[in-house]
Amino acid sequence: MQALAEDFLFSLRHERGQAEHTQRTYKALLDKFIHWAESQGITAWTQVQLPQLTAFLQHECDRKLADAPKESQAKLSPSSLYLQIASLRAFFRWAETEKHLPANPAENLSLPRRWKRLPKSLAKSDVEQILKPLPMSEPADLCDQAILELAYASGLRLAELRNLRLEQLHLEAGFVTIIGKGNKERIVPVGKFAVAALTRYLEVARPKLVSPKSPATVFLTRRGTAFAHVTMWAHIKQRVRRAGVERHVTPHMLRHSFATHLLEHGADLRVIQELLGHSSISTTEIYTHVAGQRLKEVHAEHHPRAKFPVRPPPAAAAGDAPAGANDT
Repeated sequence: MQALAEDFLFSLRHERGQAEHTQRTYKALLDKFIHWAESQGITAWTQVQLPQLTAFLQHECDRKLADAPKESQAKLSPSSLYLQIASLRAFFRWAETEKHLPANPAENLSLPRRWKRLPKSLAKSDVEQILKPLPMSEPADLCDQAILELAYASGLRLAELRNLRLEQLHLEAGFVTIIGKGNKERIVPVGKFAVAALTRYLEVARPKLVSPKSPATVFLTRRGTAFAHVTMWAHIKQRVRRAGVERHVTPHMLRHSFATHLLEHGADLRVIQELLGHSSISTTEIYTHVAGQRLKEVHAEHHPRAKFPVRPPPAAAAGDAPAGANDT
C-alpha cells in the first residue's frame, strides 16, 4: 500500500507541481489511513471500498472525541475532515486514472462544507514598524530586511520567497518573475523600497554569505545554504519581535496585508488575483470581506454620528398604567 501512495506523491511533486505544503499534508493523511487499514487486516488497496472509507472516517471522529479533555466537546473540525476526504479522493481518482485500481471507491464520499476563515492582515502602522530599518551590522540583517520588503511589496508566498532564484530578478525593470503553485509563472512588480533593499543585500551582504556550494537562490542563510521553511519563518518572527510589534504574526500575514492594502486603496480585484497567483477569483474575493470590515471599523471610530447616544425612555404620561399592568 505504501508503494502506491509513494507513486501518487511522486506524481503530485513532478507531474502536477503541487506545493510542498500540499504534498506534506497528503502524505501525512495517507500514512494515517494506511496505518489504520493495516490495523484492520487490510493489506492491499483493492480491499478498500466505501464501507472501509466511512469506517476510517468514523474512527477519526471517535478518536478525536476520545482524545479531547472531558470538559471539552471537541469534534473533528470540518476543515480537518475536508482535508482527510480530499486526500483520499485525490489518491483514488489518480489510481483509477492510471489503471492501478479498477474503480474509485471514494467518488461517493461527499466533502463537508468548508468555511473559509477571513485572512488576518496587519495594520499599515504595524507594517511600517516592521519594515523600518534597524541598525544592521551583519549580512543576515540585510538579508532579513530584503526578505521583508519583498514579501510586502509583492505578496509572495513563503515558499516563493525561499525558492526565488537570481535569474528571476529584474530589478532595473522593477519586477520579478515567480514560479507559483502548479508551476504557473507570473510577473510581479516590485516597489522602490524593495528594489533598494534587494540591491543593497545583493551588493553588500550576499557576497559574504555565498560559498562554492551555494545554490543560485536569492536568499542565503549564514552558512550559505538555501532557507528551509522553518528557518526563514524564524527569521521573520525574530525581526517582528525586534520591531516591537506585539501581535501574533503568521507566515502569510504580509501576503494578506499586501492584498488587503491594495484593495483598500482601490486596486481592481482581477489585478490582485494576478499578482497573488490565484487560479480562481473566488479565492481573491475573500479580501473584499476583510477590506469591508476594516472600512466599518474606521467609520465606527471616526464618524461623529456612527455611535448612537443612549437616550432614556420617554417618561410615562400622567394616568398611564405601568408597563404590563394591562397584561392578562
